[in-house]
Amino acid sequence: MGKWLAILLISVMSAPAAQVADSAREQVIKIIAQIQRADYEGDRAALKRLYGELQPFVKDQGMASRVRYWRGFALWRRAINGSNESTDTKEWEDDLQQALEEFNESAAIDPDFVDAKIAALSCVGILAYSFNQKNPERQQELIAQGRQLKKDAQAAAPLNPRFLWVLGPNVWYTPPEHGGGQEKAMELYEKGLQVLSENKVPAASNPLDPSWGEPELLMNLAWSNLNRTAPDLDAADQYAHCALALVPYWHYVKGILIPQIQDARKKPH
Repeated sequence: MGKWLAILLISVMSAPAAQVADSAREQVIKIIAQIQRADYEGDRAALKRLYGELQPFVKDQGMASRVRYWRGFALWRRAINGSNESTDTKEWEDDLQQALEEFNESAAIDPDFVDAKIAALSCVGILAYSFNQKNPERQQELIAQGRQLKKDAQAAAPLNPRFLWVLGPNVWYTPPEHGGGQEKAMELYEKGLQVLSENKVPAASNPLDPSWGEPELLMNLAWSNLNRTAPDLDAADQYAHCALALVPYWHYVKGILIPQIQDARKKPH
């Protein structure tokens, strides 16, 4: 009887702990969904608040790497959304730097979590070329870090759609004689969409893992067709509306990008 009583007591005592863990996980999943919606809605205040709401979970051994990722994501997208507004560039830079630290922490906790390195690569690129052009030493440090992050991601997940999305802007601004150019960048975005349509990358089975990418690739193809040397406004409009069909409340696409395409149609050619 003593043995079975001990087993019963252990099971009773462990049940509340498991319930607490499940409750914490559900809270984090809920906050992640709110972060992604706030990003699309361009709600920078909400992104800052939700970044803070994940703080209680950063020490959770089962979720720490993903919690760090989504904290970084909130600030990364807060900075990107801020670039579309008249926001203080110092605040934008601070958000990116803190986001980079979160992504680095995420990757340190789980070195196989390639998405943390992909997001860090984006932050490094923006910090290097948008904020440190007058600080050569810091810029070279960031470029070296970006080179290693790109190498790691290329080796681990070359067809990750989010990796292709992050690479695109760098390729866009790289001269064709150095392997870049507008066409090459758009090919990356199209490759990302092809990968998704052919299910070459397994869907995330863990709701804490990122699965975004398709709307962003469509958006970048819309922007690229609008801003390429020989604009294709029909293609730009089509891609923008495809992105909006997936995310009807996307502030940037609905309120900024599509009006830019419409304005471009009015200009004499």
